[in-house]
Amino acid sequence: MLSYDFMRNAFAAATVVALLSGTVGYFLVLRGQTFAGHALAHVGFTGATGAVLIGVAPLLGMVLITVAAGIGMGIMGERLTQRDVAVGLVLSLSLGFGLLFLHFFTAFATQATALLFGNVLAVDAGTVWMLLGLGTASLAALAVISRPLLFASLQPELAEAKGVSLRLYAVLFLAIVALATAECAQIVGVLLVFTLMVGPAAAAQRLTRNVGRGIALSATLALFEAWGGIALAYYTDWPASFWITTLSAAVYLLSAVPWAAAAQGGRRSRPGFAS
Repeated sequence: MLSYDFMRNAFAAATVVALLSGTVGYFLVLRGQTFAGHALAHVGFTGATGAVLIGVAPLLGMVLITVAAGIGMGIMGERLTQRDVAVGLVLSLSLGFGLLFLHFFTAFATQATALLFGNVLAVDAGTVWMLLGLGTASLAALAVISRPLLFASLQPELAEAKGVSLRLYAVLFLAIVALATAECAQIVGVLLVFTLMVGPAAAAQRLTRNVGRGIALSATLALFEAWGGIALAYYTDWPASFWITTLSAAVYLLSAVPWAAAAQGGRRSRPGFAS
């Protein structure tokens, strides 16, 4: 399987994307912003289709528009009660532009399908290096803001009283989510971006309440699902996105089995600093 260049590129790209999406996705689920990840994926599709229309690489267009949308969401609604409204406004606007771009994009149906559902087996070496650069920058930025971001996520009122800017960290985090979403779409497509961004993180938070172990487990599960999906696609000739999605759903359902029994003994608690 690894004797083919396209398979090596697929595994390399999946490794970068899985580690990034698993790590970022943990904070996304913890902050209750999974809808934001879903919206940014659709925004990214608008950027990618628009980029193709003007002769620019789809990944570049996707990254630029998702980062801009993520910053916009963070500026408009940093508090929990405002997030759905802010995300909805950005999503509605992007879908309007997406409809316009699709009107001119009908001649490129194959490329549109690849953007919607992903095609990891078509990733070339240049894209892998681009994903590696974006992934490294995103993880580095997340590492810098991780502690105040965690503080703002778990205890927003106290964090604000201590001088932590909720708006600033909301903007910075959603910009990082935007980069992760654009990368994740290269593997599983826009419509299935939840697969690697949310599934592994949600399962990890069911299996452990320790933040450090939870982040590591989320990244590991995402890596397992991405690698497993590609391998199964090679041997069955079924779409890799289907297998990755199936593995993600299976892992999440399995994570719920031991938790269901443990939950009877007490209330579920959120991850915290003391965990």
